[in-house]
Amino acid sequence: MRIAISTGGGDAPGLNAVIRAAVLSAINRGWEVLGIKRGFAGLLGADEVIPMTKETVRGIGHQGGTILRTTNRGNPFCYPRRRTDGTVDEVDRSDEVIDNARERGISAIITIGGDGSLAIAQRLFEKGMQIIGVPKTIDNDVNGTITTFGFDTAVTTAIEAIDKLHTTAESHDRVLVLEVMGRNSGFIALHSGVAGSADVILMPEIPFHIDKVCEKIMARDRVGRHFSIVVVAEGAFPDGGEVHMIGESLPGQAKRVGGIADGLAREIQSRTGKECRSLVLGHLQRGGVPTGYDRLLAARFGGAAVRAVEEGKWGHMVALQSPHLVTVPIIDVLREPKRVDPMHDVVQTARSLGISFGD
Repeated sequence: MRIAISTGGGDAPGLNAVIRAAVLSAINRGWEVLGIKRGFAGLLGADEVIPMTKETVRGIGHQGGTILRTTNRGNPFCYPRRRTDGTVDEVDRSDEVIDNARERGISAIITIGGDGSLAIAQRLFEKGMQIIGVPKTIDNDVNGTITTFGFDTAVTTAIEAIDKLHTTAESHDRVLVLEVMGRNSGFIALHSGVAGSADVILMPEIPFHIDKVCEKIMARDRVGRHFSIVVVAEGAFPDGGEVHMIGESLPGQAKRVGGIADGLAREIQSRTGKECRSLVLGHLQRGGVPTGYDRLLAARFGGAAVRAVEEGKWGHMVALQSPHLVTVPIIDVLREPKRVDPMHDVVQTARSLGISFGD
């Protein structure tokens, strides 16, 4: 058996732990393992396909990032191609991926990624590729699994930021707005906001009213709490409004969401008269050493992916359905993204604690 591993989409703490576990699990079965660099670029001649050995993955379990690199512009079904006149268009190179994998004697591919990478995996599976998916996203927005590796680390990073913002906000009687990742799902904002004792949490699942946000801030002011912490997911938007976009997207990329914190801070300051500052946590949430929970979950996913290959669960994704790891058809995972249920107990707990969602 010769298998290959690829990582696509945004990076997440724990990717290397998945790679390490999958490689060791396969090698200990007597299999050969290859690593495809930058998503599927290595199979398209745009990067390398390298042999993976025990030495290759030695000591990487605690490291952030991915030793195989990654890209969010490598969809083989609409691969960017630069024309002679300098313009860029997109071409379908999926058959090349399948043919080149076959030529290299690759029996199966384990692809580690979020909904975009899993959608590619499903289409390749439908064209005959033997493929297994591993869910990866710090946003925790992949359906079929209770959580994904990288989420716990991202939440921990956000909580640490909120803890630091509390002291400076209280010292200066300021309102501080912290923007965290979460394009379509507000899990990071919700979990870090509740754990970090935020006063306002704004997320895509609950459109907000700016006057309600300001009411909460001024209510605190009237009882002597002259500072407030607002945690906002990048994809949050006002009721009747739209998600804030950033600049132009590169070919093959989804539109970039974010930048809401700055405008929100200016609006709060204008309406309340209180000094208000904003901070975008950004890619700090993707970087650094994964937490112990994420390392363990990533290792479990890597081992489960190899077992899924052994069992021939093609077109399936490994998933945590506590306390067990299972496999679920990727096509079922892709039916809709996982989002925060506005009636979830964490939301209800936040409301009981007096946290405002601006609604």
